[in-house]
Amino acid sequence: MSSRTATLFACTSCGHQTPKWMGKCTACGEWNSLVEEIVEKRPRLVGVPGAAASVVALRDVASTASRRLSTGSGELDRVLGGGLVAGSVVLVGGEPGVGKSSLLLQALGAIAASDGKALLVSGEESPAQVRLRAERLGVVDGISILAETELETVCEVIRRERPDVCVVDSVQTLFSSALSSAPGSVAQVREAADRLARLAKREGVTVVLVGHVTKEGTVAGPRVLEHLVDAVLQFEGDRYRFLRVLRAVKNRFGSTNEIGIFEMTDAGLRAVADPSAAFSGGAVASPGSVLLPAIEGTRPILLEIQALVAPTDLAMPRRSATGFDRTRLSMLVAVLGRHAGVGLGSSDVFVNVAGGVRIDEPAADLAVAVAVVSAHRGVTLRSGFGCFGEIGLTGRLRAVGQTERRQEEAAKLGIRELVVPEGTEVVRGMKLWHAETVEAALQAVFG
Repeated sequence: MSSRTATLFACTSCGHQTPKWMGKCTACGEWNSLVEEIVEKRPRLVGVPGAAASVVALRDVASTASRRLSTGSGELDRVLGGGLVAGSVVLVGGEPGVGKSSLLLQALGAIAASDGKALLVSGEESPAQVRLRAERLGVVDGISILAETELETVCEVIRRERPDVCVVDSVQTLFSSALSSAPGSVAQVREAADRLARLAKREGVTVVLVGHVTKEGTVAGPRVLEHLVDAVLQFEGDRYRFLRVLRAVKNRFGSTNEIGIFEMTDAGLRAVADPSAAFSGGAVASPGSVLLPAIEGTRPILLEIQALVAPTDLAMPRRSATGFDRTRLSMLVAVLGRHAGVGLGSSDVFVNVAGGVRIDEPAADLAVAVAVVSAHRGVTLRSGFGCFGEIGLTGRLRAVGQTERRQEEAAKLGIRELVVPEGTEVVRGMKLWHAETVEAALQAVFG
């Protein structure tokens, strides 16, 4: 029976397929994200009775620890859970120019320096261009490079060379001759990731895929590939700032709460030894500035929360946040108005987490609320002061975890007083102001 072709429309944002074009994707809600693709339908093969794979009991499976391969960067190893796992597939995503290629090229250089076999598949740059970057980073020796975009050729070279680590930069440039769609389409990206994942498991080769993310949504992003790979690492931070944050969105071999802090220099990305000093060291006492002892994974970090409150003539005041959830900011503004008597209905509220890092834990609620009230009243907090705690819809403060480590990190940078929820145990040398409600916390802060 011969194969036949069919036309489908695939979403470039989430990969959802539909037989006809629609203005809005029914799966993810994106507008104008469906593109036409021609796929080949092959005849269904009937299985042979008795040809099924053997089934074994789970207790009979050998329990062997997976071998970890260090990347030479303590921050990258931390995010990966201790290093690269043999046979795993890792996807590194981020906006163009954020530093993905530089970081992975440095990792390949460190692996090659430790007698590992490193291969770089470059689909965007020529070998001469890659060498120029490698000379700037000081990692020329030991790395093999393949400038190829055809998927079948790339898989054959990986199968023949059997490297310890193979970096594909980027997965959007690969194409398979078996598919008629253009490189970068959802079908091509999914096919490339699927083949490379199967090859990695079968040959024991660690494959690292680089995925570009554009704001226009014209290229299939990492969301299409998340279910095919073992780990998804996301680069955060503005390309025009010197600090970068690497966060694990998915990790089958480690925690998804870890972050790595890097500094962009002329010699590549360097690990930041003291992230708290980097993010909050330049904080200047002023209205709307509050220090927050946060926890990211297993690492305590001191962040500066900035707020600006300004009168507005708009019918609907703006609630804007950078590095913080905007919906949660709207909730905190409503709680302040209902339970603390701070009316912000005729003011625009802006919140920013200094340094370009994003904070998602609820312990940041109290710091954001205090920063907003400080900006609204035009009052500067006294020196050596900070706060943390979760705020509920009733205006009560809820306890958070790892309070001792938060206090110890705050003390390192000169914080001597903290406003915290009730029940928080004090660490020696720290003065705590316990509050049961957000109104009591504001009273402790502003007297």
